Amino acid sequence: MRSVREGAFKKMRFLSLFVIPFLVASGVAFGEVPEGFEQTLMQGSLYLGKTAPGHKVFYKEQLVMQTAEGDFVIGFGRDAELEQSYIVETPNGQRTTYVLQLAPRDYKIQHIEGVAGKYVTPPESRLLRIKNDNRQIAEARANRTPRNDFLDGFLQPVDGPITGVYGSQRYFNGKPRRPHYGLDYAAPVGTPVLSPAAGKVVLAHTDMYFSGGTLIVDHGMGITSSFLHLSKLLVKRGDIVQQGQPVAEVGATGRVTGAHLDWRINWGSVRLDPELIMRDYPVGSEPESESVLSP
Repeated sequence: MRSVREGAFKKMRFLSLFVIPFLVASGVAFGEVPEGFEQTLMQGSLYLGKTAPGHKVFYKEQLVMQTAEGDFVIGFGRDAELEQSYIVETPNGQRTTYVLQLAPRDYKIQHIEGVAGKYVTPPESRLLRIKNDNRQIAEARANRTPRNDFLDGFLQPVDGPITGVYGSQRYFNGKPRRPHYGLDYAAPVGTPVLSPAAGKVVLAHTDMYFSGGTLIVDHGMGITSSFLHLSKLLVKRGDIVQQGQPVAEVGATGRVTGAHLDWRINWGSVRLDPELIMRDYPVGSEPESESVLSP
């Protein structure tokens, strides 16, 4: 009987990552999707590909981490260019470029006037603290470990209505603020937060300036989950957590207006859309057939 991990992984490859190489004289191949199958290639999505063992994959001139079987991931940010490409290099040095076409997205934009300055720009006395917080977060997300926990898919970390979505942005007094890169769930303080996938805790901080109680879990190959505004952490840095395990409790810490969980997913420094990840990488999926993948 096929394991959940095997089933989820194969369906991910089949539904989201079907790449048929059409080689041309220039050494360029175009990724295509077979008719009748779902494909989420858009800004904010995560691409899972496969190449033959021993081949190398390069994205933006950087070597991409692979499993021993040749599986790899590439993430596309909120404002990623719509035409993307990666290079596969064979052991004898032959290179082929694979082109991916992303769909554009429309994001929710709000214009709010009359906002007091203290809520728009943090006081200078807090800038050093904010800089230190950002350094710790960047270091935690910079991990590239060979874990492959993400292959089991992702489940929703907390029950509650969605109150904030990926990519939305506010303008305060005519000035653009940083876009929202997470998925917000409204829930009472103390509501359990479950790890959406297994992994290793790489950051556990009880009081960051903007995000309050903050937890980051490494799911492997640069994919991390961040949980913000927590009231209580149930794990510590270095702990190995299982999918569905309670790791924290919802709070209203940091700069917030009410209790909620802000869940974010990254591929390194690239911010991804958690809604797309849950849709494209569901837990316990089974393939309908085998896939044909890039070489």
